[in-house]
Amino acid sequence: MLIRIFEIVAPILFVVLVGFFYARKRRPNLDHANSLNIDVFVPFLILAVFTGQSIDVAQYKTLMLVVAGLTLVPGLLAIPVCRLLNVHWKTLLPPMMFKNSGNLGIPLLLLAFGEDALPAILMMFIVENTLHFSVGLWMLSTGARNLKFLLQPMMMATILGLSLSMAEITLPEWLVTGFELLGDIAVPLMLFALGVRMTDLDFHGWRLGVFGALLAPALGLLAAWPILSWLSLPPDQEKMAWIFAALPPAVLNYLVAERYRQEPDKVASIVMFANAGAVVIIPLILFWVL
Repeated sequence: MLIRIFEIVAPILFVVLVGFFYARKRRPNLDHANSLNIDVFVPFLILAVFTGQSIDVAQYKTLMLVVAGLTLVPGLLAIPVCRLLNVHWKTLLPPMMFKNSGNLGIPLLLLAFGEDALPAILMMFIVENTLHFSVGLWMLSTGARNLKFLLQPMMMATILGLSLSMAEITLPEWLVTGFELLGDIAVPLMLFALGVRMTDLDFHGWRLGVFGALLAPALGLLAAWPILSWLSLPPDQEKMAWIFAALPPAVLNYLVAERYRQEPDKVASIVMFANAGAVVIIPLILFWVL
Protein backbone atom coordinates (compact mmCIF):
# COMPACT_ATOMS: atom_id res chain seq x y z
CA MET A 1 0.00 0.00 0.00
CA LEU A 2 2.82 2.42 0.86
CA ILE A 3 4.45 1.66 -2.49
CA ARG A 4 1.20 2.41 -4.32
CA ILE A 5 0.78 5.73 -2.49
CA PHE A 6 4.39 6.61 -3.33
CA GLU A 7 3.76 5.77 -7.00
CA ILE A 8 0.75 8.12 -6.96
CA VAL A 9 2.32 11.04 -5.10
CA ALA A 10 5.93 10.88 -6.36
CA PRO A 11 5.29 11.86 -10.03
CA ILE A 12 3.09 14.76 -8.92
CA LEU A 13 5.64 15.96 -6.39
CA PHE A 14 8.43 15.59 -8.97
CA VAL A 15 6.75 17.87 -11.53
CA VAL A 16 5.76 20.39 -8.82
CA LEU A 17 9.36 20.47 -7.53
CA VAL A 18 10.74 20.98 -11.05
CA GLY A 19 8.45 24.00 -11.38
CA PHE A 20 9.43 25.22 -7.92
CA PHE A 21 13.20 25.02 -8.39
CA TYR A 22 13.06 26.40 -11.93
CA ALA A 23 11.03 29.35 -10.67
CA ARG A 24 13.48 29.94 -7.82
CA LYS A 25 16.25 30.42 -10.38
CA ARG A 26 14.47 31.99 -13.36
CA ARG A 27 11.34 33.62 -11.85
CA PRO A 28 9.20 32.93 -14.95
CA ASN A 29 5.94 34.77 -15.53
CA LEU A 30 3.36 32.05 -16.19
CA ASP A 31 0.35 34.37 -16.45
CA HIS A 32 0.07 33.79 -20.20
CA ALA A 33 0.71 30.05 -19.84
CA ASN A 34 -1.97 29.76 -17.15
CA SER A 35 -4.41 31.71 -19.32
CA LEU A 36 -3.63 29.36 -22.22
CA ASN A 37 -4.25 26.37 -19.97
CA ILE A 38 -7.64 27.62 -18.79
CA ASP A 39 -8.72 28.99 -22.18
CA VAL A 40 -7.26 26.36 -24.54
CA PHE A 41 -5.73 23.18 -23.13
CA VAL A 42 -8.28 22.34 -20.40
CA PRO A 43 -11.25 22.92 -22.77
CA PHE A 44 -9.63 20.58 -25.31
CA LEU A 45 -9.02 18.02 -22.56
CA ILE A 46 -12.74 18.13 -21.80
CA LEU A 47 -13.63 17.81 -25.49
CA ALA A 48 -11.17 14.93 -25.90
CA VAL A 49 -12.86 12.97 -23.11
CA PHE A 50 -16.40 13.54 -24.38
CA THR A 51 -15.60 12.85 -28.05
CA GLY A 52 -13.05 10.09 -27.56
CA GLN A 53 -15.48 7.67 -25.92
CA SER A 54 -19.16 7.17 -25.30
CA ILE A 55 -20.09 8.71 -21.93
CA ASP A 56 -23.40 8.20 -20.20
CA VAL A 57 -23.64 11.46 -18.26
CA ALA A 58 -26.63 10.16 -16.31
CA GLN A 59 -24.43 7.59 -14.54
CA TYR A 60 -22.48 10.44 -12.94
CA LYS A 61 -25.46 12.46 -11.71
CA THR A 62 -25.07 11.27 -8.10
CA LEU A 63 -21.33 11.96 -8.17
CA MET A 64 -21.99 15.45 -9.51
CA LEU A 65 -24.52 16.08 -6.74
CA VAL A 66 -22.00 14.85 -4.15
CA VAL A 67 -19.29 17.17 -5.50
CA ALA A 68 -21.72 20.10 -5.41
CA GLY A 69 -22.38 19.32 -1.74
CA LEU A 70 -18.68 18.92 -0.96
CA THR A 71 -18.11 22.36 -2.50
CA LEU A 72 -20.97 24.30 -0.92
CA VAL A 73 -21.41 22.75 2.54
CA PRO A 74 -17.88 23.61 3.81
CA GLY A 75 -18.76 27.25 3.15
CA LEU A 76 -21.71 26.99 5.49
CA LEU A 77 -19.60 25.21 8.11
CA ALA A 78 -16.97 27.97 7.89
CA ILE A 79 -19.38 30.83 8.69
CA PRO A 80 -19.07 30.51 12.52
CA VAL A 81 -15.27 30.33 12.19
CA CYS A 82 -15.16 33.79 10.57
CA ARG A 83 -16.22 35.45 13.81
CA LEU A 84 -13.80 33.30 15.80
CA LEU A 85 -10.86 34.37 13.61
CA ASN A 86 -12.15 37.91 13.07
CA VAL A 87 -11.91 37.39 9.30
CA HIS A 88 -14.44 38.68 6.76
CA TRP A 89 -16.62 35.88 5.37
CA LYS A 90 -15.77 36.88 1.79
CA THR A 91 -12.12 36.26 2.62
CA LEU A 92 -12.43 32.88 4.34
CA LEU A 93 -15.38 31.11 2.70
CA PRO A 94 -14.17 30.84 -0.93
CA PRO A 95 -10.87 29.08 -0.04
CA MET A 96 -12.81 26.67 2.17
CA MET A 97 -15.24 25.89 -0.66
CA PHE A 98 -13.39 25.88 -3.96
CA LYS A 99 -10.72 23.21 -4.13
CA ASN A 100 -7.64 22.64 -6.24
CA SER A 101 -9.50 20.17 -8.42
CA GLY A 102 -7.45 21.11 -11.50
CA ASN A 103 -3.75 21.54 -10.74
CA LEU A 104 -3.74 18.83 -8.06
CA GLY A 105 -7.06 16.98 -8.23
CA ILE A 106 -6.97 15.81 -11.85
CA PRO A 107 -3.42 14.34 -11.85
CA LEU A 108 -3.82 12.93 -8.34
CA LEU A 109 -7.06 11.08 -9.10
CA LEU A 110 -5.81 10.07 -12.54
CA LEU A 111 -2.74 8.39 -11.07
CA ALA A 112 -4.78 6.81 -8.27
CA PHE A 113 -7.63 5.42 -10.39
CA GLY A 114 -6.32 5.24 -13.95
CA GLU A 115 -7.40 6.53 -17.37
CA ASP A 116 -10.77 4.75 -17.13
CA ALA A 117 -11.74 7.13 -14.31
CA LEU A 118 -11.01 10.27 -16.38
CA PRO A 119 -14.67 10.94 -17.30
CA ALA A 120 -15.67 10.87 -13.61
CA ILE A 121 -12.66 12.99 -12.66
CA LEU A 122 -13.54 15.62 -15.25
CA MET A 123 -17.18 15.61 -14.12
CA MET A 124 -15.96 16.49 -10.63
CA PHE A 125 -13.69 19.20 -12.02
CA ILE A 126 -16.49 20.64 -14.16
CA VAL A 127 -18.96 20.82 -11.25
CA GLU A 128 -16.44 22.49 -8.92
CA ASN A 129 -15.31 25.00 -11.54
CA THR A 130 -18.86 25.80 -12.63
CA LEU A 131 -19.72 26.61 -9.01
CA HIS A 132 -16.54 28.68 -8.66
CA PHE A 133 -17.28 30.76 -11.77
CA SER A 134 -20.93 31.22 -10.76
CA VAL A 135 -21.46 31.04 -6.97
CA GLY A 136 -17.88 32.09 -6.21
CA LEU A 137 -18.04 35.26 -8.28
CA TRP A 138 -21.60 35.90 -7.08
CA MET A 139 -20.30 35.90 -3.49
CA LEU A 140 -17.63 38.53 -4.18
CA SER A 141 -19.35 40.88 -6.59
CA THR A 142 -22.92 41.86 -7.33
CA GLY A 143 -21.77 42.67 -10.85
CA ALA A 144 -21.00 38.98 -11.42
CA ARG A 145 -24.56 37.87 -10.80
CA ASN A 146 -25.33 36.94 -14.38
CA LEU A 147 -24.76 34.12 -16.86
CA LYS A 148 -21.52 35.46 -18.36
CA PHE A 149 -19.63 32.54 -16.82
CA LEU A 150 -21.22 30.35 -19.52
CA LEU A 151 -19.07 32.17 -22.09
CA GLN A 152 -15.87 30.91 -20.44
CA PRO A 153 -14.03 28.57 -22.88
CA MET A 154 -14.13 25.73 -20.34
CA MET A 155 -17.91 26.06 -19.96
CA MET A 156 -18.42 26.27 -23.72
CA ALA A 157 -16.30 23.13 -24.18
CA THR A 158 -18.36 21.36 -21.51
CA ILE A 159 -21.66 22.31 -23.14
CA LEU A 160 -20.38 21.29 -26.61
CA GLY A 161 -18.90 18.03 -25.33
CA LEU A 162 -22.06 17.10 -23.43
CA SER A 163 -24.19 17.92 -26.49
CA LEU A 164 -22.06 15.77 -28.81
CA SER A 165 -22.04 12.91 -26.31
CA MET A 166 -25.80 12.99 -25.69
CA ALA A 167 -26.54 13.25 -29.43
CA GLU A 168 -24.11 10.35 -30.04
CA ILE A 169 -22.33 12.34 -32.75
CA THR A 170 -19.00 10.81 -33.81
CA LEU A 171 -16.27 13.19 -34.91
CA PRO A 172 -13.46 12.25 -37.33
CA GLU A 173 -10.65 10.36 -35.65
CA TRP A 174 -8.03 12.90 -36.78
CA LEU A 175 -10.00 15.68 -35.04
CA VAL A 176 -10.34 13.73 -31.78
CA THR A 177 -6.58 13.02 -31.90
CA GLY A 178 -5.99 16.76 -32.25
CA PHE A 179 -8.18 17.36 -29.20
CA GLU A 180 -6.17 14.78 -27.27
CA LEU A 181 -2.79 16.27 -28.26
CA LEU A 182 -3.83 19.69 -26.97
CA GLY A 183 -5.57 18.25 -23.91
CA ASP A 184 -2.47 16.26 -22.92
CA ILE A 185 -0.66 19.56 -22.28
CA ALA A 186 -3.11 20.60 -19.54
CA VAL A 187 -2.25 18.30 -16.61
CA PRO A 188 1.57 18.59 -16.58
CA LEU A 189 1.30 22.36 -17.09
CA MET A 190 -1.09 22.55 -14.12
CA LEU A 191 1.44 20.80 -11.88
CA PHE A 192 4.41 22.82 -13.15
CA ALA A 193 2.45 26.05 -12.60
CA LEU A 194 1.57 24.92 -9.08
CA GLY A 195 5.28 24.49 -8.33
CA VAL A 196 5.99 27.97 -9.66
CA ARG A 197 3.21 29.39 -7.45
CA MET A 198 4.74 27.74 -4.39
CA THR A 199 7.69 30.15 -4.63
CA ASP A 200 5.25 32.91 -3.63
CA LEU A 201 4.77 31.38 -0.18
CA ASP A 202 4.87 34.31 2.25
CA PHE A 203 5.34 33.71 5.97
CA HIS A 204 3.70 37.04 6.76
CA GLY A 205 0.38 36.15 8.34
CA TRP A 206 1.43 32.51 8.74
CA ARG A 207 -1.01 31.88 11.61
CA LEU A 208 -4.07 32.41 9.41
CA GLY A 209 -2.37 30.47 6.63
CA VAL A 210 -1.64 27.43 8.80
CA PHE A 211 -5.09 27.50 10.39
CA GLY A 212 -6.72 27.75 6.96
CA ALA A 213 -4.52 24.94 5.65
CA LEU A 214 -5.84 22.62 8.38
CA LEU A 215 -9.40 23.96 8.29
CA ALA A 216 -9.97 23.43 4.55
CA PRO A 217 -9.51 19.61 4.47
CA ALA A 218 -11.14 19.28 7.91
CA LEU A 219 -14.34 21.01 6.75
CA GLY A 220 -14.30 19.03 3.51
CA LEU A 221 -14.07 15.70 5.32
CA LEU A 222 -16.66 16.82 7.88
CA ALA A 223 -19.07 17.64 5.06
CA ALA A 224 -18.28 14.36 3.27
CA TRP A 225 -19.39 12.16 6.14
CA PRO A 226 -23.16 12.94 6.05
CA ILE A 227 -23.22 13.52 2.28
CA LEU A 228 -21.66 10.16 1.44
CA SER A 229 -23.79 8.44 4.07
CA TRP A 230 -26.90 9.85 2.40
CA LEU A 231 -25.92 9.54 -1.27
CA SER A 232 -24.69 6.11 -2.31
CA LEU A 233 -21.84 5.97 -4.83
CA PRO A 234 -19.93 3.09 -6.48
CA PRO A 235 -16.84 2.17 -4.41
CA ASP A 236 -14.26 3.89 -6.63
CA GLN A 237 -16.33 7.06 -6.96
CA GLU A 238 -16.82 7.16 -3.19
CA LYS A 239 -13.05 6.93 -2.68
CA MET A 240 -12.57 9.72 -5.22
CA ALA A 241 -15.12 11.86 -3.35
CA TRP A 242 -13.25 11.43 -0.04
CA ILE A 243 -9.98 12.48 -1.71
CA PHE A 244 -11.72 15.43 -3.39
CA ALA A 245 -13.05 16.55 0.01
CA ALA A 246 -9.50 16.78 1.38
CA LEU A 247 -8.00 18.77 -1.50
CA PRO A 248 -6.47 22.17 -0.64
CA PRO A 249 -7.97 25.45 -1.91
CA ALA A 250 -7.55 26.35 -5.57
CA VAL A 251 -4.94 28.95 -6.50
CA LEU A 252 -7.77 30.61 -8.43
CA ASN A 253 -9.14 31.79 -5.06
CA TYR A 254 -6.19 34.15 -4.75
CA LEU A 255 -6.54 35.44 -8.33
CA VAL A 256 -10.25 36.15 -7.81
CA ALA A 257 -9.61 37.81 -4.42
CA GLU A 258 -6.97 40.01 -6.04
CA ARG A 259 -9.36 40.97 -8.83
CA TYR A 260 -12.10 41.99 -6.39
CA ARG A 261 -9.67 43.41 -3.79
CA GLN A 262 -10.95 41.07 -1.10
CA GLU A 263 -7.90 40.89 1.21
CA PRO A 264 -5.78 39.01 -1.36
CA ASP A 265 -2.80 38.81 1.02
CA LYS A 266 -4.82 36.77 3.53
CA VAL A 267 -6.32 34.56 0.82
CA ALA A 268 -2.85 34.00 -0.66
CA SER A 269 -1.52 32.92 2.74
CA ILE A 270 -4.33 30.36 3.17
CA VAL A 271 -3.98 29.03 -0.38
CA MET A 272 -0.18 28.72 -0.36
CA PHE A 273 0.10 27.13 3.10
CA ALA A 274 -2.74 24.72 2.29
CA ASN A 275 -1.15 23.57 -0.97
CA ALA A 276 2.23 23.18 0.76
CA GLY A 277 0.56 21.22 3.57
CA ALA A 278 -1.07 18.92 1.01
CA VAL A 279 2.31 17.19 0.69
CA VAL A 280 1.60 15.69 4.13
CA ILE A 281 -2.21 15.60 4.20
CA ILE A 282 -2.87 13.97 0.80
CA PRO A 283 -0.68 10.87 1.41
CA LEU A 284 -2.48 10.36 4.74
CA ILE A 285 -5.87 10.56 3.00
CA LEU A 286 -4.69 8.18 0.27
CA PHE A 287 -3.48 5.70 2.89
CA TRP A 288 -6.86 5.88 4.67
CA VAL A 289 -9.01 5.70 1.53
CA LEU A 290 -7.04 3.18 -0.53
